[in-house]
Amino acid sequence: MPVDVHQHIWPPDLVELLRARTTPPHLDGWTLRLEGEPPYAVDPADHDIGARTRLAVADGLELALVSLSSPLGVEHLPAAEALPLLSAFHDGALALPAPFGVWASVCLSEPDPEAVERELRRGCVGLQLPATALLDAAGWHGRAPLLDVLTRLGKPLFVHPGPAPPAPAAPPWWAALVPYQQQLHAAWFAFRAFGRARHPGLRVCFAALAGLAPLHGERLAARGGGRGEVDFDVFYDTSSYGTRAVDALVRAVGIDGVVSGSDRPYAPPLVPDLGADAAVHALRTVNPARLLRGRA
Repeated sequence: MPVDVHQHIWPPDLVELLRARTTPPHLDGWTLRLEGEPPYAVDPADHDIGARTRLAVADGLELALVSLSSPLGVEHLPAAEALPLLSAFHDGALALPAPFGVWASVCLSEPDPEAVERELRRGCVGLQLPATALLDAAGWHGRAPLLDVLTRLGKPLFVHPGPAPPAPAAPPWWAALVPYQQQLHAAWFAFRAFGRARHPGLRVCFAALAGLAPLHGERLAARGGGRGEVDFDVFYDTSSYGTRAVDALVRAVGIDGVVSGSDRPYAPPLVPDLGADAAVHALRTVNPARLLRGRA
């Protein structure tokens, strides 16, 4: 079953709520305005459900997992603002036709583990959290009640970049290449240092190859962090990366931890050339199944 673990679609009701806002995240027609990024011209076809369904079928997918894009900052809003947006996303995304599935999201200003459980029992495959909520020991400790729900229900966590801080005069690609990757890098090391011991059974997928954090293993060992064993319940989606980066990460963590994710519509799906059809089958089918359902 070919799977893409990382896509985004805005259901119509979410679009209308974003347009009704006057502060970021705000949608002005089809121009997205966020605190830390330049105005972004959204292509309406990117969120046309019929067009995206046909595209997923053309990509040969049997499952495409959509999430609320955490750089919007919805999870960090006050509850009175966040909850209607989250409800519109969950209701609309869970109503999407095949082959779509959904990662749940949660309000972090007033986190509610029961709300997470409700969305998981409604059909969400797991929970997405922004990396900005998981940067250190306090982050992983503070989210423990949410993560305990995942462990109890056998569902995975998806760590996605969160909002970017303002960067005056930065080029348009700055947020995607600097703060997003720094957040993932920090969240991965924080999970290794503080999260795994508290959540030994949790399956975790980091977007965008975790900001390439696992490639720093030699430096970690040199600074006294130990080389460490490969964690077979940690996964890395390939979004926005090609053959060279994926090959390097496979050499660091093995093929079993890498899963296919595109970040569509912000990047097209790429199939890395790893020299064997079996490797591509692992990325697109075998490994995503283990992420979602655990080891047999």
